[in-house]
Amino acid sequence: MKIATNKFILGSLSLLCAAGTSFAQKVTFNKKDSEKKVEVMIDGKVFTNYFYPGEDKLKKAVLYPVYSPQGTLVTRGWPLDPRPGERVDHPHHVGVWLNYEDVNGNDYWNNSDAVDHAKRAYGTIIHTGITSMKSKKGKGELVVTADWVDKNGKLTLKEVTTYTFSGKGNKRVMDRATTLTAVNGDVAMPDIKDGMFAIRVARELELPSKKPEIFTDASGIATKVPSLNNEGITGNYRNSNGVEGEDVWGKRAVWCNLTGEIKSEPISVAIIDHPKNVGYPAYFHARGYGLFAINPLGQKAFSDGKEVLNFVLKNGSSTTFRYRMVVASEHLSDAALNAEATKFAGTK
Repeated sequence: MKIATNKFILGSLSLLCAAGTSFAQKVTFNKKDSEKKVEVMIDGKVFTNYFYPGEDKLKKAVLYPVYSPQGTLVTRGWPLDPRPGERVDHPHHVGVWLNYEDVNGNDYWNNSDAVDHAKRAYGTIIHTGITSMKSKKGKGELVVTADWVDKNGKLTLKEVTTYTFSGKGNKRVMDRATTLTAVNGDVAMPDIKDGMFAIRVARELELPSKKPEIFTDASGIATKVPSLNNEGITGNYRNSNGVEGEDVWGKRAVWCNLTGEIKSEPISVAIIDHPKNVGYPAYFHARGYGLFAINPLGQKAFSDGKEVLNFVLKNGSSTTFRYRMVVASEHLSDAALNAEATKFAGTK
């Protein structure tokens, strides 16, 4: 009986290992100063890079690129690493990032080398340091700092961001907690559409569309998004309230999930809000052409003017924005994401 029991235990462990669902995977960091990045390794494979190439190339630090657990690129390559068939709109949509369209009148969201800086005030988020990199049991923690400066180089916000990475089976989890502190006076972040935590996804994860689009920002600057071949374009959104497709845009939700397939691999990319955030549950600014964002401070555009939030951070005070992103080589169910949201709500 003892031998049979031992065989049963060993067999069960083997099945669990094969399924890859029960054991937290090791997270390590590989700092590459010459390339201005920190590789985030999960289970011995690159999940993403904390990438800070400098304001001459990007106007903020980003997570780029992002891979699925099976090693498939889930972020758009253009403009840094163009791939055939990609859209070439919105050059400021790179990897995963956090910023906002209006901070004391400066636009941090749309800033790139493609805009005319003489026509509008654009702000820049400057990477200032890597405070710590820790590989803990079942997770890895990366703490970085940045300065939000206005068009004249004046410091407006000090940023401290903690990234927490983990992996288990066919799932990767990234938590971002960004604390912004107002310096040099009060900081106004009035209600506006473009913000705040976002990812620009690979072409295959876009929603099929047969019509060209033109999107105009708050300054009237129009960006044309052409109609492209829909072969292999498989994306679909679904939020925590059961709303699907492009209808998730402008809807409040605890989470929103983008599913699709790339070369027959099922993929999910989900963003989860945290109850301690301003504006919770926030409106999702999720577009069919590949921009997937959540905006806690922009409410007027999403509610047809019924709600307005003009957020002000008093001088010397701080606020923290917390988000969880889940990337999986499977189509995550509502139940799985509800469980993730519950776990995330319990974090600080």
